[in-house]
Amino acid sequence: MATANTGKLEQAYIYNEDKRQEVVKCLFNPSEYTFIKTNNWKAEDLVGGNVQLMDFQGGGAMTLTLSLFFDTYTMSGQPDVRQYTEKVLNLMNIDSSLKDHSTHTGRPPRVSFRWGKTWSFKSVITNITQRFTLFMPDDGRPVRATLDVTFRQVESESTTRAQNPTSVAEARKVRVVSPGETIDSIAYQEYGNPAQWRLIADHNDLDDPLRLRPGQRLVIPQV
Repeated sequence: MATANTGKLEQAYIYNEDKRQEVVKCLFNPSEYTFIKTNNWKAEDLVGGNVQLMDFQGGGAMTLTLSLFFDTYTMSGQPDVRQYTEKVLNLMNIDSSLKDHSTHTGRPPRVSFRWGKTWSFKSVITNITQRFTLFMPDDGRPVRATLDVTFRQVESESTTRAQNPTSVAEARKVRVVSPGETIDSIAYQEYGNPAQWRLIADHNDLDDPLRLRPGQRLVIPQV
């Protein structure tokens, strides 16, 4: 997302939907993210045939996966990076003030991943992998970390459970253009071949693929 006047990318952030407050602002915006949409199907019992018939049980929730990069090494005082990452991890903890509608027990909060003024993904966090990659030599405090986060879409607290479903999923990789990036450099990074830029341009219906703008989102097709 870029501001209208400066072209500077707006910072993405995670918002607590239940408490109506911003939790943590990303120090660096994600360079890419992936959506996965799942539908639930049930295979009928089959005797004497080759292929089972499939009954549609209902649509599954969409998931969003992305990596969040935190680096406090260049900050004044080089603070412990966990003061940022733990704010995200805490969103997976049970909040006793929030009640699940079916069990009447506490639950973690609903959240949304927000970027700019127009994009928001309302969800719950289902998985976080945390990696620390840089430590200070004096006391070993971590100053650089990456969080791989999975958000699962929610519209309400109720869910529909199908009996014995199988899942069919379609993944879609989305990349956010950084300042100075060109379509051929993106093609090289994604496919190892800059000549594949036309595949990206055609898939995204780009009128002028030579003029990418910072914050522009590109779907990266599979080859």
